[in-house]
Amino acid sequence: MIEEANTGIDIRAINEKIERESAFIDLLRSEMNKVIVGQKHMIDRLLIGMLGNGHILLEGVPGLAKTLAINTLAKAVDGSFSRIQFTPDLLPADVIGTMIYNMKVNDFSIKKGPIFANFVLADEINRAPAKVQSALLEAMQEHQVTIGEETFKLAPPFLVMATQNPIEQEGTYPLPEAQVDRFMLKTVIDYPSIKDEQLIMRANLNKSWEKVNAVVSIEQIIRARKAVQEVYMDEKIEKYILDIIFATRYPEKYNLSSLKDLIGFGASPRGSINLATAAKCYAFIKRRGYVIPENVGAVVHDVLRHRIGVTYEAEAENITSVQIIDKIVNEIEVP
Repeated sequence: MIEEANTGIDIRAINEKIERESAFIDLLRSEMNKVIVGQKHMIDRLLIGMLGNGHILLEGVPGLAKTLAINTLAKAVDGSFSRIQFTPDLLPADVIGTMIYNMKVNDFSIKKGPIFANFVLADEINRAPAKVQSALLEAMQEHQVTIGEETFKLAPPFLVMATQNPIEQEGTYPLPEAQVDRFMLKTVIDYPSIKDEQLIMRANLNKSWEKVNAVVSIEQIIRARKAVQEVYMDEKIEKYILDIIFATRYPEKYNLSSLKDLIGFGASPRGSINLATAAKCYAFIKRRGYVIPENVGAVVHDVLRHRIGVTYEAEAENITSVQIIDKIVNEIEVP
């Protein structure tokens, strides 16, 4: 248990409050598990993104229930859902909306695009050209959209879950670092186990999926987001997070000189902000009012794998950002 001495903070009171506020998490999980089988990691990351006011980049081959997962989450929290299939001929107006001339009133009216939803699936995001990427960027970063001269705020919660296929690279546009950095998490999902896939196969053949009900309200999610901010993070945990981030920039200062030629660029300040936020969210979904080092370790790969640029030398040696993170986490002293 974290010491209460010298902090002036009542950890016990925070813990009790978080336990109350996070009571809906189990309910939400069990509702999603009605149709999502064997993707616990993905469900937890979706919850972290939603509670942390962030966005998620999901990487995985087709058919791993990525679309189904965010659609199910939207139904379970009674939120609006929209899906944008990204293609090379997509225009910014197809995402954010446009101004349409109305002959009857001899004026322009605004037609809002699919970005105006609580949960937005940006399917195969790396197929869209740069102009579409930049239109999506404003919505993700500023939580607002500009059409013509008017700016519209996006209603909370607003979560973009983008997907990209790691295998098919023909006809795709690599996401610019500036945009990738806007994603709080990049989660790589794998195939289900043979036992889980048997359940998936049976349910599909028998058409026996249960109906997903709205078990949580938008107001509860907004209240939970405020509660997440109250999750206590000790100064030692803050220092631990900063050491991990700074080790991606200056590995030689952390007894990791072997990584210096393998890292092209390290994590930005968004990395430390998102790692701290994700750790708080993880503590919240574990129904705990304070962050422990294991919470940081649980989310560090998802937060940093897309924020570390590997050099050509690392690529030549088949060294990935995940392996670099492993070395850093193993070296940095745990508080």
